[in-house]
Amino acid sequence: MKIVFLDALTLGEVDFERFKKFGELEIYQTTSKQETLKRVKDADIVVTNKVVIDKEIMDKSKIKFIQIAATGMNNVDLEYAKTKGIIVKNVAGYSTKSVVQQTFVLVLGLINKVCYFDKYTKKEYPNSKIFTHIQNWFEIAGKRWGIIGLGTIGKEVAKVATAFGAEVVYYSTSGKNKSSNYKRVDLDELLSTSDIITIHAPLNENTKDLIKFDELMKMKNGVVLINVGRGGIVNEKDLAKAMDIKNILVGFDVFEKEPIDPDNPLLKYNEKTLLSPHIAWTSIEARQKLMDGIYKNIEEFIRNHI
Repeated sequence: MKIVFLDALTLGEVDFERFKKFGELEIYQTTSKQETLKRVKDADIVVTNKVVIDKEIMDKSKIKFIQIAATGMNNVDLEYAKTKGIIVKNVAGYSTKSVVQQTFVLVLGLINKVCYFDKYTKKEYPNSKIFTHIQNWFEIAGKRWGIIGLGTIGKEVAKVATAFGAEVVYYSTSGKNKSSNYKRVDLDELLSTSDIITIHAPLNENTKDLIKFDELMKMKNGVVLINVGRGGIVNEKDLAKAMDIKNILVGFDVFEKEPIDPDNPLLKYNEKTLLSPHIAWTSIEARQKLMDGIYKNIEEFIRNHI
């Protein structure tokens, strides 16, 4: 039994030792498109986070089981895997608390001007004539918090936002998610009435470019817009155009292209943006749960199919 991890670097410092009990183990920190086939063609089990496993790779290898080291499965041709009898598994639910926490890091960081005040305190406060430095920031209590995508993560964000005293409303991108605890509204109402908008939806045909220029212009001046769902839900070029016209505070953990392009227009803003490199899912605890899930899935596959 040969197991290959293709992009271990995306998992950070985690323990791979226990996987040796299953057989031969090969670990690659990163794998390019050109290197993929060579590394997997003799593997029984392949673990990938973002490396693409397509029809050609499946046809030219002896892969029996593909474990995706994430929840999203768009990097594997699932339909073709099914025709080949290749089992594909992901790991769900491991990062909920981690993503919720990063959501509030971005929201509070922007509202409370954390980066600005830190910089001011270190550079200018020692020479201040008064004990404080007033800049406008607002409380979450009493504000409307709009959630796009009320899945597991969206519901947890709603709980915390409610604890802060916000009025939570939501828009279901699939039309399937319902909650008696929060008011469901259409997208136009959410965009035009919310003070804070957080996105917790997957990227699919319903959500690709869901928020373009027209939608952005419906938002309140001074709105806080957070995306911890998937890049591509908000059109980034349109967002930059809108930010030049009105005051939108932007906190993004995900982008249309990752790593982000050096000429991405969102990089030109300073205090109006707070950006992080797709790390909302990466708490120590979340990555441990992810590795536990990967181990359990591989163990189950070997027990039932080998």
